[in-house]
Amino acid sequence: MARVTLAPMTRTASNPSRIPFDLAKARKPLFHALLEARDTFGGGTLALVDGDGRTLSYDEFIRACFVLGDALKKGTRNGEHVGVMLPTGLGAALAVFALSAYGRVPTMLNFTSGEAGLKSAIKTAQVKRIITARRFIELGKFDELDAALKQVADVIYLEDVRAKLSLGNKFAAVMGAVLPRNTAAKPNPKKTAVILFTSGTEGEPKGVALSHENLLANVAQVRAHIGLSENDIVFNPLPAFHCFGLNVGIILPLIAGIKVVCHPTPLQPREIVRRIHSSGATILLATDTFITQYARAGEADDLVSLRLAVCGAERVRDETRALFRRKYEMDILEGYGVTEASPVVAANQIEANRPGTVGRLMEGMEARLIPVEGIANAGVLEVRGPNVMQGYINPDKPGQIVPPPGGWYNTGDVVSIDDEGFIAIRGRMKRFAKIGGETVSLAVVENCAAALWPENHHAAVSLPAPPKGEQIVLVTDFAGARRVDLLAWAQNHGVSELAVPRKVLTVPALPVLGTGKIDYVAVQKMAESGPV
Repeated sequence: MARVTLAPMTRTASNPSRIPFDLAKARKPLFHALLEARDTFGGGTLALVDGDGRTLSYDEFIRACFVLGDALKKGTRNGEHVGVMLPTGLGAALAVFALSAYGRVPTMLNFTSGEAGLKSAIKTAQVKRIITARRFIELGKFDELDAALKQVADVIYLEDVRAKLSLGNKFAAVMGAVLPRNTAAKPNPKKTAVILFTSGTEGEPKGVALSHENLLANVAQVRAHIGLSENDIVFNPLPAFHCFGLNVGIILPLIAGIKVVCHPTPLQPREIVRRIHSSGATILLATDTFITQYARAGEADDLVSLRLAVCGAERVRDETRALFRRKYEMDILEGYGVTEASPVVAANQIEANRPGTVGRLMEGMEARLIPVEGIANAGVLEVRGPNVMQGYINPDKPGQIVPPPGGWYNTGDVVSIDDEGFIAIRGRMKRFAKIGGETVSLAVVENCAAALWPENHHAAVSLPAPPKGEQIVLVTDFAGARRVDLLAWAQNHGVSELAVPRKVLTVPALPVLGTGKIDYVAVQKMAESGPV
């Protein structure tokens, strides 16, 4: 489960507007949608700013896609899954669209998942070739990982490709400029456009196959739900291997005619604050973990240009909301997304904001709730719509796409939906504990800890505890955390003592994934091994 949070400021972009949702306009290949954007907004319009300040217009970006795509297609076949292992920036954006221009399927590899995770992903998606960059390998100190990947796939470096561009490759760029729609591949929009992987927070990652129509439908849904302006500037430091960073952070701005400023890592708060200020960015993409760091690193006027701060992947804490309201005069609107839905499922709106909920469904989607024993007035959320994935590619069946039954995707999230359609997340189905015959949400346990120790991070997991079922363990980076303090807080605030963890484990830092989301698999191992 991932959340999307929109934090609008009192300032507004000039003429932000919603584009009425029209699914028919999403039924086209991804690269052809880019060509239409160039025609609509102008070839000379600035499209993307890289981490080093390099800029490309639509014409320059598309020309680069044709020349690079023609070079990368050698030795591959139409429809082949080609790995992309690059940080957020011009290289990643070009690789995705260049591969797409020639009918290949970019497969986004999570370079933070380690050798075992990457090799599993490569096998699952049947990747034979990986696109990366020597400078990325050098700066990320991925030399050992690079060597390991060469054991299972061909590794291609962008620097080498550029150095060896042939006259034929350059001619392809000329033809692409003259006859772009005749030069570019024309895959069926319902065919796979990109493969991403689940975060692995609760088990082994699976491949998620998203079609051209899935991605573009979600772009259209967001544009119909949230007012955007051609004068907006998106600042995106989120990884391109994350659906939010890819579709909302790269594809949507390029399709919507909005300049995107890319940053290669979300882990540089001072540099990110500086670049937001200097670029005049109006929309920031982040997670709660990262945006808290940016807020603390910046001065009150550093984020003055922002009108929306868009956070995904994890729940935004009340402390984050209070910090932004106090320091930057920003109120937070929360939403919800999953990789399997390309990713945005629901979001609050400026004029329809209900704190404590994640807003209403995107247009064109349906939702239903599956009852859960022991949890009243809520159920497991299932969704269906044009943005819902083609299906999973499971590690035990490499290359095979298994579609969701009847088109319904089971999110695994327990939610309630009120009479006006506002969705409130109660927690992951897997993140409820059975204690003394009662069902207890681990998210509630974390919320209690956050209320008591707001400056720190907390994660709750459950362990077997016969004969009562399970016991809750809180893992926290607050060195002075004590169970007795949590118990006192619960008693003073009318919270059931069942939501007070049986044990508390303090650690120097909670493990997180590359997206900033808490790594619950690692937290579970911490709780199991102790000391507690």
